[in-house]
Amino acid sequence: MNWQADYNLVVSDKSNGKFDLLDMVGWVTMRNQSGKTFENASIKLLAGDVNKIQGGTVANRAYMAAAKAELADEMRPVVRERSFDEFHLYTLQRPTTLRDQETKQVEFVRATGIHALRLYVYDGAQVDQYAYYNPEQIRQDQNYGTQSNPKVWVMEEFKNAELNHLGIPLPKGKLRFYRRDTDGHLEFTGENVIDHTPKDEIIRVYTGNAFDVTGERKRTNLRVDSNRNWMEESFEIRVRNHKKEPVSVRVVEHLYRCTNWKLIEQSQESRKADSQTAEFPVTIAPNGEQVISYTVHYSW
Repeated sequence: MNWQADYNLVVSDKSNGKFDLLDMVGWVTMRNQSGKTFENASIKLLAGDVNKIQGGTVANRAYMAAAKAELADEMRPVVRERSFDEFHLYTLQRPTTLRDQETKQVEFVRATGIHALRLYVYDGAQVDQYAYYNPEQIRQDQNYGTQSNPKVWVMEEFKNAELNHLGIPLPKGKLRFYRRDTDGHLEFTGENVIDHTPKDEIIRVYTGNAFDVTGERKRTNLRVDSNRNWMEESFEIRVRNHKKEPVSVRVVEHLYRCTNWKLIEQSQESRKADSQTAEFPVTIAPNGEQVISYTVHYSW
């Protein structure tokens, strides 16, 4: 017996051009493959990563017991959530019958007007992170990381907070995004999976690649002094926007040849995302292009 969570999100037009507005409905899908029918059962759904000393994958667990209480008031929530040890319990407020080999869905969360950011991310280097095992091997292959990937990712980001009309622990599950077309019909625009997410945490999911925003990346210079243990490498990144409105793009560059690096030239300000990643935020006008160039100095 197991269960899973699924979330449908309808994305409306942006509010003031700054946010996406999301309407969310979350469902739990219960599957009874136990060989037994449970009549008028009280159902508790346990969400979390439960360690089990046996084969197979760790799954959400469904616990059932005979229901002795009367039917719940119709005004009460369908599902009540509370903390339990290091996990979260989702209790169905009304007894239900789950027959053998039956699948049943119950709505457990509904929220409207969720503010979300649409992110465009260009990670232009086509690299195989498993091809090498240390920076010295990467330095010896001077062509490593010079191939260009044209795809720009589209991501949705929102906070699971009460101020954002959410604020409940969300079990691991699949998010499906939809948007209404000009005829008012819902069209599927992407999906991804979230892990168990506590309240007040950020949810950021990749939903696909942009059609009208593309990138191009090339190396423009390389200098190596093996005797003095340093290398300098220069790149030029072009991001083009074919939309009718401006877009903001995060250009991500992985500085993978050595942990000791410094940007000695850059066409615009960047931020250090982690020990081997720099990000260049750019805003691109409608039917426009932004060019980013930089030179990185490695020493070892």
